[in-house]
Amino acid sequence: MHDLVIRGGKVVDGSGEEPFFADIAVDNGLISEIGEISTSGQEEIDASGLIVTPGFVDIHTHYDGQVTWDNRLTPSSQHGVTTVVMGNCGVGFAPCRPDDHDRLIRLMEGVEDIPFPVLATGLPWNWESFPDYLDSLEKRQYDIDFAAQLPHAALRVYVMGERGANREDATEEDIAKMADLAKEAIEAGALGFSTSRTLNHRTSDGQPTPTLTASEAELSGIAAALKEAGQGVLQFVSDFDDPKKETVMLRRIVEESGRPLSVSLAQSDVAPNGWRAMLRAIDTAAEQGLTMRAQVCGRPVGVLLGLELTLNPFSGHSVYKEIADEPFEDRVQKLRDPAFRERLLATVPESKNPFVTNMLRNFGKMFVLEDVPDYEPAADKTLAVMAEERGISPYELALDIMLEDEGRRMLYLPFLNYADLNLDPSYEMLKHPGTLPGLGDGGAHVGMICDGSFPTTMITHWTRDRTRGPKFPLEWIVKRQSKDTAEAVGLYDRGVLKVGYRADINVIDYDNLTLYKPGIAYDLPAGGRRLVQTASGYVATIVAGEVISRDGEPTDARPGRLVRGSQPAPLQEAAE
Repeated sequence: MHDLVIRGGKVVDGSGEEPFFADIAVDNGLISEIGEISTSGQEEIDASGLIVTPGFVDIHTHYDGQVTWDNRLTPSSQHGVTTVVMGNCGVGFAPCRPDDHDRLIRLMEGVEDIPFPVLATGLPWNWESFPDYLDSLEKRQYDIDFAAQLPHAALRVYVMGERGANREDATEEDIAKMADLAKEAIEAGALGFSTSRTLNHRTSDGQPTPTLTASEAELSGIAAALKEAGQGVLQFVSDFDDPKKETVMLRRIVEESGRPLSVSLAQSDVAPNGWRAMLRAIDTAAEQGLTMRAQVCGRPVGVLLGLELTLNPFSGHSVYKEIADEPFEDRVQKLRDPAFRERLLATVPESKNPFVTNMLRNFGKMFVLEDVPDYEPAADKTLAVMAEERGISPYELALDIMLEDEGRRMLYLPFLNYADLNLDPSYEMLKHPGTLPGLGDGGAHVGMICDGSFPTTMITHWTRDRTRGPKFPLEWIVKRQSKDTAEAVGLYDRGVLKVGYRADINVIDYDNLTLYKPGIAYDLPAGGRRLVQTASGYVATIVAGEVISRDGEPTDARPGRLVRGSQPAPLQEAAE
């Protein structure tokens, strides 16, 4: 008998080829047979009327803390993801000296919106070096697989101390030490190296990330260590204030190191066509035989606003600040008090924070989040239009909406990828051969953003539901977020449904796959709050041949493990 047989499904195998009907057998965690299978399975899944896909590979997450206290990497594992890559954007927790624990926590708190008490309580800190960190994670069991990257900020502070945190230039000796540690991390199993060069990334007390102004010599020295190790990817996020200068530097780093590099890319309101220049630079690099890609996303990077969340349209308001630190239920009660409400609505919020000033007043880009969210809402659905139709101020409307559902109703503010109030730029970015789907940030932004569900949106919106523009074939989208993402980071043993490959598989009710609006759970260490988002239609998600969820409900199976470094393709595939 086979360990598992999935029968009669429409197989979308991750290759990008036309779907076909077949049975799939699994033995010892690998796909052992595809076709018409007469042998029974110890466990069988009837996939009639369903699609069968590879497990999705999400290459941009931030589970660096969550993997130390949780054995379920949600929300990713709730959305068909079977492998994640963490340690992006240059932030993480290793290497780290004991005196720098709080420093790295404040950086993660500021950059990725994970509260200090959650990390201070949850992190066991039973490591100092990056290899120690991996060793500590290897002892644990999870629902899905994960791989780690070496974060530049942690590395820089570890080597340079206060000088590194204060963004002083690295000396030749500093660079040599960082390079040695980078090689050590890659040889221990780091999948790559990540860094940040954006002013948007700051510590919780407002200091820029330690890596913001790192020199080309520093970055090249670290990349050269990956070249010496013979493997590893490079991941960058940058403001691209001087796009030509920055892209030329990145191209030199790739050329000198021979390592593949990816950058985060999205449309901004400030420069709504700036992403096109980045794609042209990637085209130029490809013509020169260099592997540079952009990580892009299939929906807006959306900030969620609400009374139970990190931000709401009144966050900068002096009257609201009077109650901002009170318990949630008390705040809701006070906001329903006519006298307090009148005071609150009498003046416009003010703040020195440009995000609060520019974005939280932007009712022309703010929408109501429905039970089944629309991630490409039309201009006539904005709060500005709704308020005008009702003859009230947008602030009054926002307050009324947020007070619904016992004060838990959320508003949706597309922060990136929605300058024109449509997803046409996302479509153009997704279809470009030099891009990869990513930027979901699973495990991060626990009180503001809930985009770890990107893989479900990619299936539902872009292959089935979109009405405001062209769509993509299902088999193309599946390939993009399984085979393509896996191979981009050197994981050649997964991402397709072929004999010999890992049995990471989704059985999906495609016609009824539905993504629901985010909610709040208080399940982090120290009772911390986080945004969660579920979907229905994932009939089964399978990792290494074991079913980790059925109909959206988790099983007790924990086959997921730390993936150390790049993984080769199965022998028969390599021979071909």
